[in-house]
Amino acid sequence: MYRFLSWMAIGIAAAFLVVATAAFSLPVIKWLAFSIGFGTLIVSGSISFSYREHIPAVLTGLATALVSAWTVVASVVFSEASVQNLALASGLALAGLAITGITEHELDMERALTRSAAEAGNQRSGLAAAA
Repeated sequence: MYRFLSWMAIGIAAAFLVVATAAFSLPVIKWLAFSIGFGTLIVSGSISFSYREHIPAVLTGLATALVSAWTVVASVVFSEASVQNLALASGLALAGLAITGITEHELDMERALTRSAAEAGNQRSGLAAAA
């Protein structure tokens, strides 16, 4: 559940950053990109550390951390006009990675349900039984 909520938080923050690039002034976008990038860096780093035995979660978390670190650096180094475009790109990339993380989490949970159902003697998973 922690992983799902973490990916949802990253996705919501990314969506907010995308909307902010069109709605707010340049100085506000600069500081929002910095703070959202820093927050998603911490959350994605904690996902990678907490699930270090699960390779897909680690890879998605590290890719998210890389984009987040780039967002933090870009928001400080580049001009405000450039930060607006870079923040939009970073927000879209973070949203895509959040969708990837949630999908990976759900596939992992479905595999666990299928495995436990097979051990109990029922060969159909919970989702297949609902259909």
